Amino acid sequence: MAALKMACTAVLVCVMLVVAAHVDATLTCREITNLLSPCVGYVIFGGTVPTICCDGIKALNAASNGTADDRAACSCIKKGLSGIPGINYNLVGTLPETCGTTCPYKITPTTDCSKVD
Repeated sequence: MAALKMACTAVLVCVMLVVAAHVDATLTCREITNLLSPCVGYVIFGGTVPTICCDGIKALNAASNGTADDRAACSCIKKGLSGIPGINYNLVGTLPETCGTTCPYKITPTTDCSKVD
């Protein structure tokens, strides 16, 4: 189980670094990946959300400087998750509230990140 979680995290990191770019924002996909990779195990297996996952979500929100950052983060997260089998998008959707914060967009396979405001 631990090896599977580690493998999934490694895949997420690789996919997110390869498929998403800077997109005229101050946050890079690499930074977003670093902040959110601790959440991968939860969005596949459920259970308890790791504190470090919530810390990453809150740090991402704090680092966002508006629409360009939100769109870049949305695209990075969406593309990264699409390459990982077993993602439970219902669990993805619960993360902001579970972590005591909000998110200006909901990540699903059909989210249009270009419309995030």
